[in-house]
Amino acid sequence: MKKLFNIEYKDIISIENLLEAWQEFLKGKKKKIDVLEFQKNLMSNIISLHTDLINKSYKHGDYKAFNINDPKPRSIHKASVRDRILHRAIYRKLYPFFDRTFISDSYSCRLGKGTLMSINRFKRFVYKVSKNNTKQCWILKGDIRKFFASVNHDIILKITAEYINDKDIVCLIDKIIISFYATRKNIGLPLGNLTSQLLVNIFMNKFDQWVKHRMKIKYYIRYTDDFVIFSQDKDYLWELVPKIADFLEEELSLTLHPNKIFIKTIASGMDFLGWVNFPDHKILRINTKRRALKALSESGNINKLSSYRGLLIHGNQYVLKEKFFEKIKEIEAKEKGGLI
Repeated sequence: MKKLFNIEYKDIISIENLLEAWQEFLKGKKKKIDVLEFQKNLMSNIISLHTDLINKSYKHGDYKAFNINDPKPRSIHKASVRDRILHRAIYRKLYPFFDRTFISDSYSCRLGKGTLMSINRFKRFVYKVSKNNTKQCWILKGDIRKFFASVNHDIILKITAEYINDKDIVCLIDKIIISFYATRKNIGLPLGNLTSQLLVNIFMNKFDQWVKHRMKIKYYIRYTDDFVIFSQDKDYLWELVPKIADFLEEELSLTLHPNKIFIKTIASGMDFLGWVNFPDHKILRINTKRRALKALSESGNINKLSSYRGLLIHGNQYVLKEKFFEKIKEIEAKEKGGLI
């Protein structure tokens, strides 16, 4: 029997929760023009949003679209400040509950999880399955074709509503979900929404639970739409592929990417989350290394360089790591007006 969400609609739309959502939203955005405009009449804007939510007259606004390369081209859709505050207000109340329903080996967009923990878990699973590198370890890696653009609104709302009795909350979540569609009506979530991060985990939790409890798969990791399964039996992993494909299609209306299904030994190197993993070390994926080298040669942004250096600390890229360290020292010295 599922636990039910015990927060009420009034708790989400309260002025207190909206103001706390604003304070969280504000971090790192204080100089943004749209944020400054909203802040000029902060209380008036918050009360207006609160009133619309009480009267059930709230309507989600349009999105502004822009493209990024992260590392492949992605289309980001940014909502208005007003809508993003509501997204965060909803997220603040829903996340703590839903996070407890997720499996421990789901790592994307969760507090205390993330890429590094996922990679470390990957390494531990390799050692367990290979019996400390004394047995062959095979890894099935797959991902979902056009994931965010393929999420079915009806299915994701149905899954979310299974946990929530308050119809007003369900209706509000529905307004957020249907505010965007990708290639056609009723399909797709925007990459730029905070609520999207939570909703896709709720959505994919259906798959996680099936993998862990129905298929009884012990060594499994998922990060957004990328997943890996570990086994000593290669044939077993190949037998899993059509079963996984059928479940995703029938239950979630998703499609496995046909060109991104691999079954490899760890000894041959498995590409996962930007790293190529081997039994006792890992190196950067070639495309990731190229982006790092480009940033090193072109960027004077110390935050960007520090981000790459932080990534390199966790792998076997010693020469490149030292180059980033020297570049950061050089920039810091220039900023202080000192000599290099």
